[in-house]
Amino acid sequence: MARYTGPVCRLCRREKMKLFLKGPKCDSMKCPIERRPYPPGEHGRDRMRQGSEYLTQLREKQKARRIYGILEKQFHNLYVEANRQAGITGENLLRMLELRADNVVFRAGWGASRSQARQLVRHGHVLVNGKRMTIPSYRLRKGDVVALKGKSRDMIVVRHNLDTLDRQIPPWLETGAEGAEVTVRELPLREHIDVPVRESLIVELYSK
Repeated sequence: MARYTGPVCRLCRREKMKLFLKGPKCDSMKCPIERRPYPPGEHGRDRMRQGSEYLTQLREKQKARRIYGILEKQFHNLYVEANRQAGITGENLLRMLELRADNVVFRAGWGASRSQARQLVRHGHVLVNGKRMTIPSYRLRKGDVVALKGKSRDMIVVRHNLDTLDRQIPPWLETGAEGAEVTVRELPLREHIDVPVRESLIVELYSK
């Protein structure tokens, strides 16, 4: 599985905002962006100046990629598919990203971060419609039921996340089985997606 394996805190610093890639650490004073709110590298402070229109669009695309934890080729393929669909391309793109299996596990509160949620999926702790699912990028549909396996519900990390994370379940998901199961009630609308991304800039970038 292709994924980014480098230090993630520098990704937040590069975008000059918290992307919440490390779970609870991002809410504490240990978050590096609290102490160094400028891009990483020798010339990081010089990058604080205002950039061009292209740079603004690029940073918005990179921000979206990093939030959802996917690489460029996969992200571009999603954009191409979103552009073919009826409706607003940017909203279609965000909707497809939200419906990824690892993102739904994260939204359900079973993983402290999307990377931890991805690991739960890869290790076979998640069921989709009663069948074991190990593909984080699997796209869910309306009516799909996502649940933790029986033994996985008692894992310390899962119980800790369910008990301590103050995360609101989005309205397009419905919880059940004491939080160990969620159902995709409807496809997510833009107002239900709380990621700090201006998707119109991503569309402008790829449309060039």
